[in-house]
Amino acid sequence: MAVAARKPKAPAPSKAAAKPAKARSAKEGAGQSAPAASNVTPFTKDEDLHAYREMLLIRRFEEKAGQMYGMGLIGGFCHLYIGQEAVVIGMQMASKDGDQVITGYRDHGHMLACGMESRGVMAELTGRRGGYSRGKGGSMHMFSREKNFYGGHGIVGAQVSLGTGLAFADWYRGDNTVSMTYFGDGAANQGQVYESFNMAELWKLPVVFIIENNRYAMGTAVSRASAQTDFSRRGVSFNIPGEQVDGMDVRAVREAGQRAIDHARSGKGPYILEMQTYRYRGHSMSDPAKYRSKDEVQRMREEHDPIEQVRARLVREFKVGEDELKAIDAKVREIVNDAAEFATHDPEPDVSELYTDILLEPAQG
Repeated sequence: MAVAARKPKAPAPSKAAAKPAKARSAKEGAGQSAPAASNVTPFTKDEDLHAYREMLLIRRFEEKAGQMYGMGLIGGFCHLYIGQEAVVIGMQMASKDGDQVITGYRDHGHMLACGMESRGVMAELTGRRGGYSRGKGGSMHMFSREKNFYGGHGIVGAQVSLGTGLAFADWYRGDNTVSMTYFGDGAANQGQVYESFNMAELWKLPVVFIIENNRYAMGTAVSRASAQTDFSRRGVSFNIPGEQVDGMDVRAVREAGQRAIDHARSGKGPYILEMQTYRYRGHSMSDPAKYRSKDEVQRMREEHDPIEQVRARLVREFKVGEDELKAIDAKVREIVNDAAEFATHDPEPDVSELYTDILLEPAQG
């Protein structure tokens, strides 16, 4: 049944709209560090426990996915999120029901953070019919409208335009929801990103652009690939405010995420968050990551690991015992092992599935 479209009203010019928006915490130049952890609002015990469980689930899931890829159970491309867990968990803690998420191909962590089932995600990785795309999408192409997760996109930077489109739909419907659009430091140099920035600010769309700066894109250091390495300033010419965030501290992410989402939800338009994070593995499972030293990776693990930071706080500040933490880890491993078992033995899709999901079926009267 056709639905009558409501014609969107163009926003009337105003003096307020003509003034440049302030980049709240965007730093001048390159090489600046993110805001210090001491500036962030502390978590309660329950908040830290929640963040710990959710980040640990992503970590253990990705470790298992890497193991299964090595065994030949996962084919094609596989990009792991290990090291970046605080970004998506902190943002989800700042969001509300109905807010949408869209990202690129390093997407398994985003799916789990949105509440998608581990079984369905792992089954899609192994190409089984119980996967979220019935085994036809693989690592880079999963989707759940129920969980407001709109992909998983293999084309670099394509999700930025689509995420802006989601925000346009939010504005068009007036449903007070926000599009959280994730992309990396490499994708930030794509042309469609800036076309999207321009339209988002012009129409004051409710979108938060989250740049996950893991420093190496596909394998080239930011300093060698980007003329402007302070990605929080990428929206300056469009009057879009932005800030740099310590993407390894889930508290800093949650706090910045709340500012950005409130800004977008209140009708002030888009906001840019540069999450300064770090991936421990190569760009994909086929990347040996020889463009950086093992000492650098080890130093990041020892000094900035997002999960270990929370674990240390739980022990130090909330006196959580080792037995309780081990029980959380055991439960997470149980979930992940169950997902791997399901994904290994679930049947492959029938050959007839090759002909489905190609054309939109006409609505039945």
